[in-house]
Amino acid sequence: MVSNEFPYPGISTTTDGTGAVVWVEAHIVQAVCAYPITPSTNMAVGIQMEIANGKRNLWNEEIGFLELESEHSSASTCEGYALSGGRVTNFTSGQGLILMKEVLYTIAGKRLPVVFHIAARALTSQALNIHAGHDDVMAVTDVGWGMLFAKNAQEAGDFALISRRTAEDSHIPFLNVQDGFITSHTIESVVLPEPEMMKKYIGLAEDKLINLMDVYNPIQSGVVQNQDSYMKGKISQRHYYEKLQDNLKNAMDEFYKLTGRRYNLIEKYRLDDAEYVVVAMGSTIETAMATVDYLRDKENMKVGALNVSSFRPFPGKEIVDALKKAKAISVIERMDNPIAQSNPLTAEIKASFADALSGTEGYPKISTIPVIYSGSGGLGSRDVTPRDIRAVIENMQNGGKRYFALGITHPLSIETKNDVDLRTKGFFAMRGHSVGGFGSVTTNKVIASVVAELFGFYVQAYPKYGSEKKGLPTNYYLAVSPDKIRTHNELDRVNFVPLNDANAFNIGNPLVGLEEMGLLFVHTTDENPETLWKTIPGYAKAIIHDKKIRVLGLDTIRIARASATSADLVQRMQGIVLLGIFLKSTPYEHEFGITKEKIFEGVENILRKYFGKRGDQVVKDNLDAATCGYNEVFEISRDLIESDQAAIQKGREHPKAKVVLGNRQAVGVR
Repeated sequence: MVSNEFPYPGISTTTDGTGAVVWVEAHIVQAVCAYPITPSTNMAVGIQMEIANGKRNLWNEEIGFLELESEHSSASTCEGYALSGGRVTNFTSGQGLILMKEVLYTIAGKRLPVVFHIAARALTSQALNIHAGHDDVMAVTDVGWGMLFAKNAQEAGDFALISRRTAEDSHIPFLNVQDGFITSHTIESVVLPEPEMMKKYIGLAEDKLINLMDVYNPIQSGVVQNQDSYMKGKISQRHYYEKLQDNLKNAMDEFYKLTGRRYNLIEKYRLDDAEYVVVAMGSTIETAMATVDYLRDKENMKVGALNVSSFRPFPGKEIVDALKKAKAISVIERMDNPIAQSNPLTAEIKASFADALSGTEGYPKISTIPVIYSGSGGLGSRDVTPRDIRAVIENMQNGGKRYFALGITHPLSIETKNDVDLRTKGFFAMRGHSVGGFGSVTTNKVIASVVAELFGFYVQAYPKYGSEKKGLPTNYYLAVSPDKIRTHNELDRVNFVPLNDANAFNIGNPLVGLEEMGLLFVHTTDENPETLWKTIPGYAKAIIHDKKIRVLGLDTIRIARASATSADLVQRMQGIVLLGIFLKSTPYEHEFGITKEKIFEGVENILRKYFGKRGDQVVKDNLDAATCGYNEVFEISRDLIESDQAAIQKGREHPKAKVVLGNRQAVGVR
């Protein structure tokens, strides 16, 4: 239903930050010039698949795609395309962005309104890391580009449009930044902008862009300028930058009028009477917002959060105005530069307060500055949890460390002894133990999509990616809730633990954090309940018994082999069997009164969304595997479990059992 006030409320679906960006760019762009680098690669792959399947943009133009030999070359090619008046994009991360830096200056200097999408990644330092960090984007803050930071998949897609509109209105290029893997690869419930909305909001490229390579109206660009003219050209560019903040605000206002989704340069969260405030960019701030709600509503703490959506242009005046009444603020950043005055966001905030205190025109009048704490957290995708956010607030309250680190054991670290449980009524969590390459990550995404679209829940599906994961143990996480899920960290309390990798019993303790009366699925090649129970270690038997855990079993490999009509699908399809097991074992089918036939009609639609481009047979094979999982999963009876008291009693003495049974609220080791 279209609202009279907001004509384009969006299309409800599930996707990750990558998918949200691809959805937008595949509708509005004329060309893509890119070079693959993790974790941005899926954006380029996604739009390349759209092009290969005949996708044209909203103006029925064929979309060009060029894969060059390096990130530097891909940026240079974007420059050339934009000089010719074309609407172009690029996707990169980490070292790729750094390699582009030389070209980024020239794109800005020539006033070319391109948009590059960044899956922000830690830079190789003492070691290689392919995960989230802001080192890469903070290394290019001086190149003259606008920079927006998305805190979730919804914003990644929306900011793709807002940055494009602003770039073309201001003739200033933009970086649309999302946290690598944490946002780029996490499936969430989102609303995607309608094609009609995008067409109206962005407009035809030839009406907005300038062709500087028009042979009928030739001009010179990229010339040599000496002492007599270079400085004139450089300072004259302030004419454009002075208008950028207004251009960005206008683009955000117009976006709101069409969609009802309100954005601003900063997002103030429960700041009216806040004494202690957490400030951050990207996914960290959403975890902070959820924690603020808990601490205010449960413990009456006067705390708040501030999200900096726009790092360029930097909203110094707005930040000072938002934070001027606080006793203290803590700035959390996904990087560390120990020999700088402070880390980048902290330094800019300090400078803004200094300008305000010294009476700089346009800034709020202030007589004091809040105590400013600064910390590093989430480097290389290290978890930033609600407990960490609480530790940050307690550190301010206690006048603690001015610089701190989160989530590691180190003299600079801070932590809290107080728990933070943000689960609401109806929250359901799953932590899977599998092997990289088994298809479990894709299955997790499919399950999330099925639960969201069939039952109407909010979902979040997060894989624990790693450069070394293929063929090795890995984890994946799924959260389901009637309320929006705002935390971005591994789940330490779960209701369902599927073990696609039965060896998980030996290399760790997969039952840590599994709730009372939770579900455990174990892949087994012997589908006899008695035999499966015998293979479970004694410590696990004790935990299963004492916590009344239900144990399910099935040979997923057998089903994958029987369902796959192509041998290369067998390994990955053992993961999709879990979809059927999940639907059979979790309460949603009964709670919603949906028939099996209706469920699998929805499952087929979701499978077609993920695998339809590979052909009908692949969809059918996956559907058969999921159906078999639903029909054939078996459960170990409670009587069988109770009959094994000698093993259970002995198992209680095992250290792994003591960790769990000694503390029924056990939290996983970080």
